[in-house]
Amino acid sequence: MSDSQPTPSTPDGGNRPNESSAGASPGAGADTGALAEVTEIAAGYAFQGPALDLGAVLWEGGCHADAQVRIPLAMLNRHGLVAGATGTGKTKTLQLVAEQLAAQGVPVFLADVKGDVSGVSAPGEPGDKVTSRAREVGQDWAPRGFTSEFYALGGIGTGIPVRATVTSFGPLLMAKVLQLNQTQEQSLGLIFHYADQKGLELLDLKDLRAVVTFLTSAEGKPELKAIGGLSTATAGVILRALTTFEAQGMGDFFGEPEFDTSEFLRVAGDGQGLVSVLELPSVQDKPALFSTFLMWLLADLYHDLPEVGDLDRPKLVFFFDEAHLLFNGASKAFLDSITQTVRLIRSKGVGVFFVTQTPKDVPADVLAQLGNRVQHALRAFTPEDQKALKATVRTFPTSAYDLEETLTGLGTGEAVVTVLSEKGAPTPVAATRLRAPQSLMGPVPAADLERAVRGSRLYSRYAEAVDRHSAYERLREAAAAAAEAPAVEPPKAAKGKGGGGGGGGSVVEQVVGSGMFKSLLRSVGTQLGREISRSVFGTARRRR
Repeated sequence: MSDSQPTPSTPDGGNRPNESSAGASPGAGADTGALAEVTEIAAGYAFQGPALDLGAVLWEGGCHADAQVRIPLAMLNRHGLVAGATGTGKTKTLQLVAEQLAAQGVPVFLADVKGDVSGVSAPGEPGDKVTSRAREVGQDWAPRGFTSEFYALGGIGTGIPVRATVTSFGPLLMAKVLQLNQTQEQSLGLIFHYADQKGLELLDLKDLRAVVTFLTSAEGKPELKAIGGLSTATAGVILRALTTFEAQGMGDFFGEPEFDTSEFLRVAGDGQGLVSVLELPSVQDKPALFSTFLMWLLADLYHDLPEVGDLDRPKLVFFFDEAHLLFNGASKAFLDSITQTVRLIRSKGVGVFFVTQTPKDVPADVLAQLGNRVQHALRAFTPEDQKALKATVRTFPTSAYDLEETLTGLGTGEAVVTVLSEKGAPTPVAATRLRAPQSLMGPVPAADLERAVRGSRLYSRYAEAVDRHSAYERLREAAAAAAEAPAVEPPKAAKGKGGGGGGGGSVVEQVVGSGMFKSLLRSVGTQLGREISRSVFGTARRRR
């Protein structure tokens, strides 16, 4: 990588490459018209400040190593999209960008859905393919590994366990993983609101179930009457969804110790940005869960980070893999929250790259905020494919390329690129042959991964789940106290202000409304300090 402006005569990688079979550089006798187009495209990527090197311009079948395609480091908090059909090289693009960010001191978060990103921690293996690619694109390739931490949702799989409390996860995200409809989502929001007000900590799923059960009981129903109430039918749906969710083994993802997302912002001792890899192969059959958990991580960062404005480099770049899963079946409130989070998190120094197959997988309001685009090949085998292709072409600036033809003709490790320049304007569209990652292009051995996880200083902090005294225990204590109340206060139960006997309601209702019960809830509220404050996405946590 070079932070200086490349010149037409010197590849950004440092050494002049030999002419490759894929095509010649502009100075090797190419057509004058082609030279003019390539030169114009290259000029759009000749940035003054630090930048990441993506590859070299492709034009009419030729790879022009003197025409480098780059992304300004300062523009990486303006978000981006990496898209393309399966097998076109999206994962290697993530790896290429991640390792260059880390080398320049920027922490990176990667979701490893298929289990092949762990290689970023180990030096790559030289070979004929790597050597040929490096020569074609003007890359001075050398093997290099990058400091990495590995995580696993709920500790399922190999990684430091990542958990969230139900309280901090919030009603919108919980409704998404439980697959609730809009009405049920709103009712769940009411349940969270009640728990927040009463200081009832929802740490795990049994806490949430206990609160729902209480609010639909004869004793609990009056608690929500003033704000709309909770129907028995809706509560039943929520309880059944929770039961099914737990039966599928998903209860492990909720509880304590809750993961502190500021861990993603760390820089290694040598100044490299830490690469945080969330290992997801063990839960890849639960797409709604892991995609929603990714959104929680992002929303939690948004909730806790201070405003910093435009920095010369991001504090973190977050790659959101399989992004289409997040948007599938999402409610309007959910989509609005995603849009607002993505829009506002830029000012907190976080860049977000969505990774999916086509731009149409991303809602228009979100897509409009993704200024950096790396579009790998698309296939047009069916009418639906052709429709997606045409829609993708319309999302690019006017180009000298025939983009429909170009996008269907790209090879593996090639992409159409446009990014934001240092002035914030879109760069010319550039068909690009991408550089080879310097780290291992594949998974590290399982034993090495396990050793890295166990050797992390974070492992002892998050490895063992903790079951604290929370809503479930407190409501159970209150119910036990109510059951004992007749033996403790039999005379008071029959007295009424106006006489006439029996005017005080049931014994259980009296206990729920009694000073003892209210004192119990007050004590929880005192422990939390105040009613929980929720962010735009409904997530919540105490300030660190």
